Amino acid sequence: MPLTVRVDVKTERLIQRLARKRGRTKSEVIRDAIGVFAKQVEAQDERERPYEKARDLIGSVHGGPSDLSSHTGKTFRLMLSNSHRTA
Repeated sequence: MPLTVRVDVKTERLIQRLARKRGRTKSEVIRDAIGVFAKQVEAQDERERPYEKARDLIGSVHGGPSDLSSHTGKTFRLMLSNSHRTA
């Protein structure tokens, strides 16, 4: 199926150079490049996402203050003031 792709002059020269060097057509060079790119994208998609790596840890800690995320600024200021007193 025909497909038109517009490229800049630099990319056109690169495609021509690769085609000449490999003894292939420009279309073959572009198809090969798309194939390589698709494999890279698929491999990246198959890698574990950060959530998947930490899924067994999420929710595994029980106890402690229930308002840790809502009072971070206040808690941090207290920690700073306490560290200045002991220093």
